[in-house]
This record gives sequence, structure tokens and C-alpha cells, in this order.
Amino acid sequence: MTDYLERVDAAPDAEKWALVQGFMRDAPQPFFAEMRERRPVLPLPEVTLAFRFADCAMILRRHEDFGVDLYKPKQGDYFMAQDDTADHWRDKSIMRAILDFERIPEIRTFVAERAADILDGAGGEIDLPAKLTRAVPVAVVQRFFGLNQRDPDALVEWSYWNQQDAFHNQPFQHRPDADEVVRQRNRANIRLALYIGRLVLQRSIATKLGAKGDDPISRLLRISFSKGVKFPLKKVLSNAGGLLIGAVETTSHCANNVLAELFARPDALAEAVALGAGAAPERFDAIALEALRFRPAFPYYFRTCHRTTQIAGGTAFARDVQPGTTVLAITHSAMLDPANFPDPERFDPTRSQADNFTFGQGLHECLGVHVARPMLGEIVRQLLLRPGLRPLSPVRLRHGVPEEYRVGWG
Repeated sequence: MTDYLERVDAAPDAEKWALVQGFMRDAPQPFFAEMRERRPVLPLPEVTLAFRFADCAMILRRHEDFGVDLYKPKQGDYFMAQDDTADHWRDKSIMRAILDFERIPEIRTFVAERAADILDGAGGEIDLPAKLTRAVPVAVVQRFFGLNQRDPDALVEWSYWNQQDAFHNQPFQHRPDADEVVRQRNRANIRLALYIGRLVLQRSIATKLGAKGDDPISRLLRISFSKGVKFPLKKVLSNAGGLLIGAVETTSHCANNVLAELFARPDALAEAVALGAGAAPERFDAIALEALRFRPAFPYYFRTCHRTTQIAGGTAFARDVQPGTTVLAITHSAMLDPANFPDPERFDPTRSQADNFTFGQGLHECLGVHVARPMLGEIVRQLLLRPGLRPLSPVRLRHGVPEEYRVGWG
């Protein structure tokens, strides 16, 4: 064990959270191991952190006790900014129903072909975020989600600023440019609303005239016009935008993290490359998830405590958390907890990923998990099929997400 905890305890209150964030970024595995053993619940002035799997799962599962209050200022009345409400249950059910599970093989094939085309034309070198890991999910959004009448770069920008404000611009994160991020998000949303509005108007007319479009927007419109459920036109607009916002930036972040983790593990990289074209494509989904266990796009999920709740109950570390407290479920640590991941430091794509937190857990699990998993796995697979794949630069982050990462092959 190291002395991370002693350094946190000795630091002035105003410096503790910044110190902890540095440990989480620069030395996650030894820091998390020490915290799980010595202080699995860490109260700080700004936030309370939970490090064990059992406690992180409880926080995400018990939505009545730990809510997504901090989403609402960023997302308004969008259903994902609500917990146990009629809007949440109805909207999420409708959105899951229109994302056809039966089309997953078709989506996987499309992603494979689109990624292969981009890589074939790259001349043996590519900047992943700029040319591949954002371009492919945008193409999926345009082809399968119906947002096909717009410049892809605009769709990327709108997704980026919404993700930045919702997940990287919370009060406890103390961003010096917080107001500018909000301004950019508002600007992006005005343009997104105008675009979605025109798209919905066009497809509303077509639907009224009897067209049977099978894209999600047309399906949502038929549900809305049927009056069979409470799903007004406003819901069509907001949920169509949500399909874009949730698909692009998170997929790009995850894909870059997967590749960076594989490059840091030559044995795992060699094993993955050896699978080659002969392995079932689904094998690469598990490789991606195992890599994200070590290098997740989001190291924690934040919730607001609603009523006095004990964390680490039944242990010597039990602690009551009071209403109004911002609680961070440090799921990066949870995915390294030997209580749920035997031999957690071993890279093992054959292990069960049922407890992996990449797509969240509980009420707010990722809406498009069944689309995201094969999309991510197939982007990784197409890269690993390139002989001699190697990094040409480190990952350069911008505002916490990969902005430049050059790789080469051949």
C-alpha cells in the first residue's frame, strides 16, 4: 500500500478534491486499491466518493435515494434527466422499441464497411477522433436514426457540446470556462432544434400522406399521431435530438480509450490481432469492454442523495450520507474490485461483462446499449485488422475527451 490516503487527509480542505482527481487520473489502480481497503467511502467538501463495487452498484440502482438532479439544469425535461417518473418510463420504453434489436447485424455490417472504407482511404495513417471514431457513429446516426439531411461535422459539434456541458461541466468540476461551455451548448441546441424541427415537419407531412418510413423519427411521429400513448410532438423533437447526442461523442471516447489500453498491453494487443478476420465479430465486443474496464471513458457517475442513506453498510467503514450531497460512484474502481472481478488486474476478454459499468447500470443504463456495443466492437475490429497497427502519437485530450490520436499501420 502507498500513502495516498495520508496525503489526502493532510491536504487543506480546499485542495483535497483536486488531489484526489490527480490520483484518479495518474495512478488509478494503486489509489483505488488503497481506498477500497482503507476508506471505501471518502467524504470531501464538494463530493462524497464510493469506491467498492457493492456501493457503486447500490448508488446507481437505488434511484429513489440517489437521483440525477444535476442532469436537469443541462437537459431540462428530457426523460433522462428524470428518475422514477411517467415520462421516463414511457419515453424510454418507446425509444427502446423503435431501435430495432433485429437490425443489430445490419448495423454491425454497416459499421464494418464504413470503417473499412475510411481506413482503406487513409493511406496507412489516421487521426482517429478527426477521421474515424466520430465519423462512423455519425454515419450510423444518419443511416439508421434518420438524421440524414445535415453536414456530419455539424452533428458532431452538437453532440460534443451537449456531452461537454452535461458530463464535464458540473459545479463540483470547477471548470474555469463553465459559462463558455453553457454558451456553446445553447448555441448548438438552437441549431439542432432548427434542424430537427425542419426534419420533423417534412416527415410529418409525409406520414400524414400515408408514407411508411421506417426511420426512428417517422416511427415516433406515427406513435404521436396515433394518440395511443401520451407522446406529443414535443417529445418527438427532444427524443430525436437525444439519439444524436448520446451516440457520437461517447462512442468516440470509448474507441480511443480501447485502442490506447491495448497498445499499453502488448500481450493483449497481440492476442486480439491474432483473432484476425477468422473470429466471430462479437469476440471483439468483449475485448473492447475488457479494455474499458481498465480505461473507462467515464471514471464515475454522479448522483444527488435524496435521503439519509448508509454506504458501506455492515462494514467498519459504514457512513451515512445526507440529503443534498453530491455522491460519486467511482465505477472505474468498482470494475477493479476483486469482490466482483476475480483477478482484476488480469486482462481477460472471456470474463463476464455483466457487471461492467461502461454503459451504466440501473434506471439510467445507456438507452442504446445494444447498438453501442457492436458499433464500438466493430470499430476496434477494423483497426486491429490493419497489419502493423501502432500508435504514432499519444492521445491528446481536449476538455477531457480524445481530440487527437494518430495511429499507423503497414
